Amino acid sequence: MIRLLAGLILLACLVQPALAGLDAAAVNNAEFKGKPPADDKIDPVVVKAQVLLDRANFSPGEIDGKLGENAQKALRAFAEAKGLVVNQQPLTPEIWSALIATSADAIVVDYTIAAADVKGPFLKKLPARMEDMKGLKALNYTSPREAIAEKFHMSETLLAALNPGKKFDQADQTISVINVIAKETKPIATRVEVDKSSQTVKAFADSELIAFFPATVGSEEKPTPSGVLKVISIDARPHYRYNPDYKFKEVRSKRAFTIKPGPNNPVGSQWIGLSAEGYGIHGTANPSKVSKAESHGCVRLTNWDADKLAKLLKKGTEVAFVEQQAASRK
Repeated sequence: MIRLLAGLILLACLVQPALAGLDAAAVNNAEFKGKPPADDKIDPVVVKAQVLLDRANFSPGEIDGKLGENAQKALRAFAEAKGLVVNQQPLTPEIWSALIATSADAIVVDYTIAAADVKGPFLKKLPARMEDMKGLKALNYTSPREAIAEKFHMSETLLAALNPGKKFDQADQTISVINVIAKETKPIATRVEVDKSSQTVKAFADSELIAFFPATVGSEEKPTPSGVLKVISIDARPHYRYNPDYKFKEVRSKRAFTIKPGPNNPVGSQWIGLSAEGYGIHGTANPSKVSKAESHGCVRLTNWDADKLAKLLKKGTEVAFVEQQAASRK
């Protein structure tokens, strides 16, 4: 027992320095010194870079403070759009300078938890199987922490790291959050490009790249379609209707059923229907899994990225499914 307690104390001492100094000031004042950040721990420089990318419409997916796959995709897309050199190092002094020039607003700010943030209702647990979701009144968040993290495009781990000791379930409590700057946009995208190899989505206004998103694109079981489709519907808070003809291997039901709306619905908070039956671009209940899991043939984004893309589109917008080599020639 004594050895166990000593081990836990030692572990706490080792873990604490990894997050030491991770507060609003550390992130807001972070400067890139040229040394590549680690990809396995939260880094104030990466938090700042991810937020600036998000504001510039080059989404890193879930903002988690780690230089992972999605952050690297966004950095490379941003560099290409700015005409900067792209090499094996995703973050360079030149890219950092270009990012800093995009926005001078604070990265982390104070936020007072509102009554609506903690009101609920919340799910006690999100069912793992679709069949178990069909009887629920709504596919809500499972906690105020999950709701607040998604509201500010953050991972729950980063939210907790910025607010040590806080539980996020009390209104009027002041916490630190990412300063998400939302601007109202009119439908302006003339074409969307889904890259099945790199698992990315790009929105163009004629030839100009106006938005970039990491995505989960299909699977071996149910690949994403090829060719050019069109947007036929845009639905916020969609119902999810399961058709047994889909034959998802994890669904045993032989009958069709419907799952009610909510951010933890199988298609998240947004459905962008395409002109191939059963296919669309949509949100997800698991933002941390974007680009790291498989989909049932659709294109899966974080809920906030799906919402942002939907605001850029209108019915009839072309959605081209391409391979990486083809996309690189654009």
